[in-house]
Amino acid sequence: MEVFLTVVALLFVLCVVLGVYATVKAIGAAKRGVDRTIAQARRTVEDTTLRAKTFAQPGPAGELAQLRLKLRTSMRATQDALYAGIAEDESLKESLGLFKRLSAHGQELDAELKRLEAEPDRNALASRLPELRERTERIMQSADSLRWAAHDRARRFADDDLDTLSAQIDVEAGALRHWTKEQPTPSAPSWPQAPAPEGAVAGGQTRPETPESRASQEPTRPAITPPGQRPAYPWQRKPRPESTT
Repeated sequence: MEVFLTVVALLFVLCVVLGVYATVKAIGAAKRGVDRTIAQARRTVEDTTLRAKTFAQPGPAGELAQLRLKLRTSMRATQDALYAGIAEDESLKESLGLFKRLSAHGQELDAELKRLEAEPDRNALASRLPELRERTERIMQSADSLRWAAHDRARRFADDDLDTLSAQIDVEAGALRHWTKEQPTPSAPSWPQAPAPEGAVAGGQTRPETPESRASQEPTRPAITPPGQRPAYPWQRKPRPESTT
């Protein structure tokens, strides 16, 4: 009885632990989903604000907003392309590592551009715009290079797979249409011809047999058969010897 109660208690504790673990996992997944939704909504709001500043604030402030918008768009597109491709191509891990290092420079530049939006000295801001523009272009160029390289690699793999598939389909289609090809008729074996009989002529024809030709083929017989060569039959009597008296 004590063993049974112990087993029941252990099963109960195990069920409680599994329930708590499943609850924690579900809460964590829900929290990540909420955080992802909030982050996406925040990015959407910031992008919309920057797009509005680009048109509403002319001059250096509007150009700063435009640089931030272009930088964020390029970095986000490259990040999505790399993370989407790494699931099928493990060789993109190195490219993803390089992108993470590039993202650190991009985030630093984005934070600096965001601080300069509140700069009251427009002349100082205008003097720094060429350097900020150059840094933004360099980061965007590197991000675009990684993104287009990943796209080209994926397209190349798709083209190679399509070529292989097309070749296999052509072979299968040819096998399915095998009846359209004329099968060669097997020729009869050539046997050595038997020697032509006597009297045969060219073209497979024979000469008609005549009494003269048949007589010429038979051996000549004497007119009178000698007694010793005549055939003896069992029903014949033996000849009597002639008397000398």
